[in-house]
Amino acid sequence: MTHLCVSISVEAPDEIHVALADARRAVEHGADMVEWRVDALAECEDALRHVRTLVRESPVPCIVTIRGAREGGEWRGDETDRVSFLEALCTASGEVAPTYIDFELADMQRSANVRQKLELCVEHPGQVRTVGTRLILSAHDFEGRPAALLRQWTAMAEADACAVAKVAWRARSVRDNIEAFELLATRVKPAVVLCMGESGLMSRVLAPKFGAFLTFAHAGSDSDAQRAAANAAGTAPGQVSVQDMVNLYGFRSIDSATRVFGVIGWPVSHSRSPHVHNEWFREAGRNAVLLPMPIPPEYEHFKATVAELLAFAPLDFRGACVTIPHKEHLVRFVKEQGGRVEALAARIGAANTLYLNAAGALQCANTDAPAAVDALTHGMGIERAALSGKRIAVLGAGGVARAVAVGLADEGAQVVVFNRNEDRARRMCAQLQEAAAQARNAAGGLGNGDAGAGSIIAGRTAELGSGGFHAFVNCTPVGMRGGSDPQGNPLAGDVHLDDSVTVMDTVYAPLETPLLIHARSCGARTVDGWVMFTKQAERQFRLWHTD
Repeated sequence: MTHLCVSISVEAPDEIHVALADARRAVEHGADMVEWRVDALAECEDALRHVRTLVRESPVPCIVTIRGAREGGEWRGDETDRVSFLEALCTASGEVAPTYIDFELADMQRSANVRQKLELCVEHPGQVRTVGTRLILSAHDFEGRPAALLRQWTAMAEADACAVAKVAWRARSVRDNIEAFELLATRVKPAVVLCMGESGLMSRVLAPKFGAFLTFAHAGSDSDAQRAAANAAGTAPGQVSVQDMVNLYGFRSIDSATRVFGVIGWPVSHSRSPHVHNEWFREAGRNAVLLPMPIPPEYEHFKATVAELLAFAPLDFRGACVTIPHKEHLVRFVKEQGGRVEALAARIGAANTLYLNAAGALQCANTDAPAAVDALTHGMGIERAALSGKRIAVLGAGGVARAVAVGLADEGAQVVVFNRNEDRARRMCAQLQEAAAQARNAAGGLGNGDAGAGSIIAGRTAELGSGGFHAFVNCTPVGMRGGSDPQGNPLAGDVHLDDSVTVMDTVYAPLETPLLIHARSCGARTVDGWVMFTKQAERQFRLWHTD
């Protein structure tokens, strides 16, 4: 069993009552171990009594950590004093001792005296005292993968006093998680291997899949704003709350057979895909989890990361939602890997769904196009057939814009694409029209739906306000929470909007974007990004479970 440990920092005596309440609440939400981070508290007056209170009243087995400043902690005192404090805490007659203490490998190796005193604190084969506390021997690097990682790992394995080996480093990329899992596979004693930061989430959530001794979470928030901020920050970069570990990611259901899916983008922290798909997994009784996977915007990053995820068989990586800016990269990647690009995705030149079919073959599809048509026609109050001849402005020239333009044109709409870089818009439109013509020719003028039944042309930005559009569809990240312009509106103020016009935003975080607020104030019909999002997600979910 992998323990879910809530890490709670206590800096001063007046925080003890609240800290214990945080711990009890975390246990109610699913934590089964508490780490008391008492770096600063241990230097307060009467510190031993205060830390003993935390240990004695801890609602579940606990770890006591006094982290040295060299590895991200706040203890700045003498190392001998720190170990003497831990010895008094662990060996006093009649007192409740912590289940574990955490101490840094580097500090133990730095001094023979410190090592000797530390070994007196904990249970191990050569211990002559009656001691119940065990040692977590740890190493942390907040900059990146430590050069001495394998030497540290070996030293922990060889240390008789070490009951649990723990290494943690800041992930440089999602690929660091793979090394963490590979390291866990070589363990000779209980172990914890964590990648810190946003890119390291996988190592935390999938700890049970790879047999880690424990993983860490933070306690969540409460009514006190200052305390809530501290809890939300956690005690290490990348920690999520106990509630999210249990309720969002289904931590207690994860095992070696769990299939892994991702949402890939940059940024990706705003994505609601984990909330939606993980709930659907549970409802369908599927042993699967979907995790955010931030991958930088360059194709080389996308290719290297996805290829490694697919190649690491123990991960059982089965597919992903792919969002900005990687939708065009996905098509390129699948082609290069010899996989199958679904016909619509090939014509669009962008895909949003990566999956393996029942035979394990790599495929990609575009569920954005049909979802966009469904969402817009619903918002306009018309059937699909009524799109024929409608004039629709599409804002943007990325993967989403390509899908929306093709989906609408296939229903007969007259699509005009606007982009700040007008040359890019013209190139995109030419590519899409050429792809539609090739599809018609390949089908002998028949079949393949009504590929290109309408038209896709590039417009000049100055023409946006000229009128004559039945609908506007924003396919840019303008207005997206976490994006480069969260307060922006992609429509200029001189664009006339009234109740004859429908404005749709593909951004869904936030639900009420500046564009939609403005459009509604002008009397226009509006369609928020959540409508399209859920419709495309339903199609993704079906593709992932064809087997």
